[in-house]
Amino acid sequence: MSGIFEDFSEIEDLAEELNNPSAGARIVAVIDLADSADVAAIPYLAQAISDEDAGVRLQAAVALTDFDGPETAAALVTALQDTDEKVRLAAAVSLTELKDPEAGAPLLLCLDSDNPFVALSALKGLTELRRPDALGPAIKALQNPAAEVRIAAVRVIGWLQDEGTLPALMSAANDPDPLVRRTAVAACGFSSSEHAENTLIASLDDGDWQVREAAAETLAKSGSVKAEPDLMAALDDEFWQVRLKAVRSLGKLGIPSAAPKIGPMMSMPIPNLRKECAAVLGELADPASIVFLEEFRDDADPDVRKNVRWALDKISKIAV
Repeated sequence: MSGIFEDFSEIEDLAEELNNPSAGARIVAVIDLADSADVAAIPYLAQAISDEDAGVRLQAAVALTDFDGPETAAALVTALQDTDEKVRLAAAVSLTELKDPEAGAPLLLCLDSDNPFVALSALKGLTELRRPDALGPAIKALQNPAAEVRIAAVRVIGWLQDEGTLPALMSAANDPDPLVRRTAVAACGFSSSEHAENTLIASLDDGDWQVREAAAETLAKSGSVKAEPDLMAALDDEFWQVRLKAVRSLGKLGIPSAAPKIGPMMSMPIPNLRKECAAVLGELADPASIVFLEEFRDDADPDVRKNVRWALDKISKIAV
């Protein structure tokens, strides 16, 4: 008899234990089925998702992490509405491990759920599957009253990296919740369009510093020299984290006129900011920056010293 039939017989033998009156024995059977790594085990693990014992259902939800495809997804969707919280949470985690785009079909059906946890878990499972047909339901989910659901919807949209998604991301950048806005701003990084850049520039004036930080950072990916005055203004932000990301973006965009303003920032009492300033001054390689860097050649922070000396070395070589 071929190995295929022998393996299938083994799976059936293991599955027989799912009918054992002992919950402990059924848990062991679920573990053994998972350890087989055989796709023939999926229907039996799906069966165990509906076991009368919460411990068995939990083990099945965990076991399905090692499998993929629509049948696995459908079983996990069932578990998202389990009466036991541990089972629901395990199913949600397992959904994020799906890689087969075909597994997204059962998840799409969950996005209209009145249960925020179900909708959130489905969106998280869909994110990396990059299904184009998830766009419409994800845009609809941007109207969900739960901010965490809207955040997950933005991530689904952002992962598609399609210029056609920009209107939705731009709208989400004005969401009432700062975490939704921050996620939307970061998601705009795939696009180099003027619309994306304008959204990021506008977000540099957001009332939440973390949104401003995300905008300053993302402009390095999708911005242009057009953003120079706005990034320069961000160097005066009250939060050093925003200033740091503005410095980094000015360096990555290669804007030499930023050096005279970044140089004096070397005196700020924040090692991470000094380190970034030194690195960018080296990248911009303006000889006038030497005076600001020399003072910190022996900075107390080793990372600052390293960047300062690298920057001085690079500038000196260019000057020669």
